[in-house]
Amino acid sequence: MNNSVQCRRLVGKTAIVTASTDGIGLGIAQRLGQEGANVVISSRKQKNVDAAVEKLKAKGLKVVGITCHVAKAEDRQKLQKLYEHAEATFGGIDILISNAATNPTMGAVLDCEESAWDKIFEVNVKASYLLAKEVLPYFNKKNGGKIIFVSSVGGYHPSELLGAYSVSKTALLGLTKAAAIQLAKDNIQVNCLAPGIVQTKFADALTSSEVARSEALFRIPLNRFGTPSDMGAAVAFLASDDANYITGETIVVAGGMASKL
Repeated sequence: MNNSVQCRRLVGKTAIVTASTDGIGLGIAQRLGQEGANVVISSRKQKNVDAAVEKLKAKGLKVVGITCHVAKAEDRQKLQKLYEHAEATFGGIDILISNAATNPTMGAVLDCEESAWDKIFEVNVKASYLLAKEVLPYFNKKNGGKIIFVSSVGGYHPSELLGAYSVSKTALLGLTKAAAIQLAKDNIQVNCLAPGIVQTKFADALTSSEVARSEALFRIPLNRFGTPSDMGAAVAFLASDDANYITGETIVVAGGMASKL
């Protein structure tokens, strides 16, 4: 991850990043912290939260963490308590990054089992919608805020092997546009990040074997996989005042992979 960040666009801001103890989420949390934000991270397992908090604090970043499974109502209530803690500790909440995602199955969309479909949409879509709803009172106290959903380039060009997952990521593109229209009057910008293939555990099936790597890289004009710090840089821009006139948009960060026109 990039340790030479010069921008300090987020000093005094507080950001909450879900699923942020590894991979893209950790890359986002680190970049926001490097730009001066107070960062609240979360994940399903306490040991992962503790390790990530220690790692980020060792870099001199302001961070706290909590365990939270975003698809469980009781854990979202814990996140509600963390909203309150963040407000008391840091003076409010300015940024919500909804990054949590799951993909328990591989295959074409209509081959997906109903139970897997429900889990994918519970985590990837419904949780994003509920987290955004729950943060609004805190944004309203600050007279504005930023919501950033993490989708995927697959939301534009579904993969047959990731059928249901791709559809869930397409749904986030629509959620972004609909929420942006609703919240514009409240000075809340809603945008979306669509990563390409990023070198993480989540994408291991596409990046580990030589055959899979070669096939994947063939579709990437820049001829490399993305990194968590690439994603963090794009999110930091969307979370900053530099993006105050951008809402309802999705930034594709995919090395030139085919996406929208």
